[in-house]
Amino acid sequence: MAYADRTLTCVDCGAEFVHSAEDQEFYAQKGFVSEPKRCPSCRTSRRSMRESREGAIRGVGASNGPREYFAVVCSRCGNQAQVPFKPHMDRPVYCSDCFRAVHAQGA
Repeated sequence: MAYADRTLTCVDCGAEFVHSAEDQEFYAQKGFVSEPKRCPSCRTSRRSMRESREGAIRGVGASNGPREYFAVVCSRCGNQAQVPFKPHMDRPVYCSDCFRAVHAQGA
């Protein structure tokens, strides 16, 4: 299929931007059926806001520094394990193998 540059209007800022033939081909290869609704600048802004919001939800700062792990004793097998969250004493904490086993059982 032959693609041609198209001029679109951004739904956020109202600016016109070009959806190039190369971008259209890329979209088609990736299986995207919709054309972009936002200009590159608004897409970048939106992506950075989403990433910072997700970082805040995970409790990670904007720098996305190294993840902190905590040493625990597995509540099921008694082995040492590292977990990516601060454990609370009111809930059991499992090593990876026991977590998968317990999760598979539906507990």
